[in-house]
Amino acid sequence: MRIHIVCGAGASSTFVALRLRRSAAARGMSAHVTAGSESDLASMLPVIDVLLVGPHLQGMFAQIQQQAAVAGVLASLMPATVFSARDGEEALDLALATASTRS
Repeated sequence: MRIHIVCGAGASSTFVALRLRRSAAARGMSAHVTAGSESDLASMLPVIDVLLVGPHLQGMFAQIQQQAAVAGVLASLMPATVFSARDGEEALDLALATASTRS
């Protein structure tokens, strides 16, 4: 699974991506996880399966979700607790739940 985490500037999403990678590895899962800013999103959509969006972009989420859908990418808005978590379990669970909605 190819997961991209997006936030405003890309800094906080980098930490979430690192924790998510560790959690995926601990579960024995193969996951390619990247992080970036909202401004880089268009270049990432063609190469990902799931998009996780930082809660501070909630006001833009409908637009981001629509942009992702056009590219065939499933998107979910992350709760703020993902950024304060010590591990990537919540983010990984959200990515898996998002991926499972594909028909």
